[in-house]
Amino acid sequence: MSEIDETPRTYSGALLAAIAVALLAAIAGLIWCMTLNSKITAQQAELTEAQQQNAKLAANQRETEARLQVATDELGKSLGLTQKQLDQRAQAIIKQEEADSQKLESEQKQTEQQVSTVSNQVTTVQTDVGGVKTDLTKTQSDLAATESQLQSVRGDLSNTNSVIARNHDELVTLAHKGDRNFYEFTLTKGQRKPVGTISLELKRVDPKKNIYTLVVYSDDKAVPKPNRGLDEPLQFYSGKDPALFEVVVNSINSKNQITGYLSTPKSAPTPPTVQ
Repeated sequence: MSEIDETPRTYSGALLAAIAVALLAAIAGLIWCMTLNSKITAQQAELTEAQQQNAKLAANQRETEARLQVATDELGKSLGLTQKQLDQRAQAIIKQEEADSQKLESEQKQTEQQVSTVSNQVTTVQTDVGGVKTDLTKTQSDLAATESQLQSVRGDLSNTNSVIARNHDELVTLAHKGDRNFYEFTLTKGQRKPVGTISLELKRVDPKKNIYTLVVYSDDKAVPKPNRGLDEPLQFYSGKDPALFEVVVNSINSKNQITGYLSTPKSAPTPPTVQ
């Protein structure tokens, strides 16, 4: 009897549980339906309001168009123009505005290109100026270095030292000082050659010993300078008001040729210019 009584109780518990689950599901579904219905109602209200606003806007647009048409008709009547003529004039105005806009855009582009070109030119000029400054600085440095290398040598007549140039570059440096005139020359053995206001003649060359002999012709006088060495100032006086001249030979090219320069005071006569 006890086993028979326990079976119905078990079935009753399961049935109650199923009913409870179903009831909860029904309640949840009801709540969801109510929430959904509320959202739908709100959206419908919003849609109705939007439709009303659209209708109002459409009415305003029709009213505006009607007023515009009336204004256009009145304007046409006052100007004696038809609707077609008004449309044509409006199109012409629109085309003119478009043309003006395109022209303005083209001019702006052209101006931008010109500005860019000028900017590039300015940059180029600035670069060139910078290069010139660099070259000038280098030239000044080279000139200073050359000046420091110039030698002071005692002449064969005076007791004073003479600054001499041992090559063409140093001679250019001396010329920049501006206190004397310089005349470069190349003499060949046996040839009498005018140099400045005097003449020089090479008599003998000894390349092994770096010595030479030459004759200076000045003021109708011949002054021999025998067995002289390189970079030695050969001094003599020349001119109506005697001034100290110097001849410096700084290169023996061969047994028959030498190269050097003549140095004269700025106050000394200069040779006539050949026309």
